[in-house]
Amino acid sequence: MAIERQELINYLDRLLQPDQFNDYAPNGLQVEGTDNIHKVVTGVTASQALIDRAIECEADVLLVHHGYFWRNEASPLVGIKKRRIKALMDHDINLIGYHLPLDCHPELGNNAQLGKLMGWLPDDHMQASEVSGLGLYATLPALSSGVEVQCHLSQVLGREALHIDIPGKLIKRIGWCTGGAQGMIEQAVALGLDAYVSGEISESTVHIARENSVHYFAAGHHATERYGAKALALHLQQELGLDCEFVDIPNPA
Repeated sequence: MAIERQELINYLDRLLQPDQFNDYAPNGLQVEGTDNIHKVVTGVTASQALIDRAIECEADVLLVHHGYFWRNEASPLVGIKKRRIKALMDHDINLIGYHLPLDCHPELGNNAQLGKLMGWLPDDHMQASEVSGLGLYATLPALSSGVEVQCHLSQVLGREALHIDIPGKLIKRIGWCTGGAQGMIEQAVALGLDAYVSGEISESTVHIARENSVHYFAAGHHATERYGAKALALHLQQELGLDCEFVDIPNPA
């Protein structure tokens, strides 16, 4: 099945509601390609490796979480930026990116998908999708040790999660926000959570976690944000009948 580019963008905008977000990069169409869409490739970051795979797949659209033209990014089309955009334009591939909207979608979003994978059912009255809010948080069905949560995260994501341990403290209430949201540990503290999970860690995160007795888990930026793009590919395939494929370019960060 084929679809017009603008029809696809309109559908994605209705689904992900980018107008609700004050984002760090433009959401929606970032590089214009062909009008007629037959094949969509989704992925986390519009790296050269992912573009090359999209070309191999004969994609008409590359739909990503991390696209281009970030706030405070240098404007000249030189170096890797020039090579990436030239490759897209030479092959008439549309680049479409949704950043925060794909983090926060209540079903397809990175936060929702990570919770689903981990078996964490968000407390209905505690869900927060606002840009300034904690991603999601939940009450676990049983008390768990920090080691148990660390092992579960590592097993599910296929990557060793770094754990800032609070010895002797069990976990009942846990919060999470994927990617580079380690700074939101302050909100986890304010909410009285026992643990908080994100993708990355900063030097200050360690002290905040220890001094507030909150377990912290850094499970990988890429590892925690693979699942929104994957879920979106399946959704578009099921709802629009499009040929969609999620491509994972491994990244240890």
